[in-house]
Amino acid sequence: MESTANKKENTQIMEEKFAGKKGNKFWYLKGLRDGIPIAMGYFAVSFTLGITMKNTGITPLQGAIMSMTMLASAGQYAAITVIAAGSGYLEMVITTLIVNLRYLLMSCALSQKVDSKTGMGHRLAMSYCITDEIFGAASLVEEKLNPFYSYGMVTVACPGWTIGTFLGVALGTILPDRLSNAMGVALYGMFLAVIIPPARKDKVIACVVVLSMAASCVFSIVPGLKEISSGFRIIILTLIIAGIAAYVKPIAQTQGEEGKEHE
Repeated sequence: MESTANKKENTQIMEEKFAGKKGNKFWYLKGLRDGIPIAMGYFAVSFTLGITMKNTGITPLQGAIMSMTMLASAGQYAAITVIAAGSGYLEMVITTLIVNLRYLLMSCALSQKVDSKTGMGHRLAMSYCITDEIFGAASLVEEKLNPFYSYGMVTVACPGWTIGTFLGVALGTILPDRLSNAMGVALYGMFLAVIIPPARKDKVIACVVVLSMAASCVFSIVPGLKEISSGFRIIILTLIIAGIAAYVKPIAQTQGEEGKEHE
C-alpha cells in the first residue's frame, strides 16, 4: 500500500514539474481548444444581442465594433438601453462602468495566478481577455496562469461574439419584425440563466434579485422617479442595492485567504 502511494506521489510530482515546463505553444493550443465551447455559446447570445441592437438603430458594422471592443453582454445591453433612451455620453460611460465593475475584481483575482515575472504588456493584454466564462476557465488552471492560455481562448471567443453580433444586426434587418422581436426575447432568457442558478444557491442573492425587480418597478411607476432616465436608474439602483447587500451580508473569507493574511 505504501509503495503504491509513493508511486502516485512521485507521479504527481513529475507531472507538476512537467507542467511547469509547458511552453507558450502548449498553452495557446489548450486555450484554443477550451475556447471553442465558449465561442459557440457567445455566438448564440450575441446573435440575439445583435437583433436588439438592430431595433435600436445600430448598424451591423457599429454592432461588430462594439462587440469587438467590449466583450460584455450585460455591459453592452446596458449601453444599448442608454442609447435607446437618447441619454448622453457621460451617462452611458458611468452605466457601463458600473455594470462591468465585476471585471475589476476578476482581474485582481487572476493577477494572483500570474507569474510575478510576467511583463506589463502581457498583463494589459490579458485584461482584454477577461470575461465571465474565460475567467472561470482560467481560474481552474492549477499551476501559474500562462498569458497564452487566455490568448488562445480569446482568439476563438472574440470572433464568435463579434460575428454573432454582426449577423444578428444584419439578419435582423432582413427578418420580419415579428420574428426579430420574438428572437430578441431570448436575450432575457440569457439573463435568467445567469441569475437563477446563483439565486437558488444563495438566499441573499435571491433577495437582491427580487428587491432589484421591485425597486425597478417602483422607479417606473412613482411620479418623479419615473422621470429619471433608464441609465441613471440603473446606476442608482445598482449602487444602493449592491451597497446594502455588501454591508448587511459581506462575503466571508475562506480559510485559505485568512491564512494568507496571517502569514
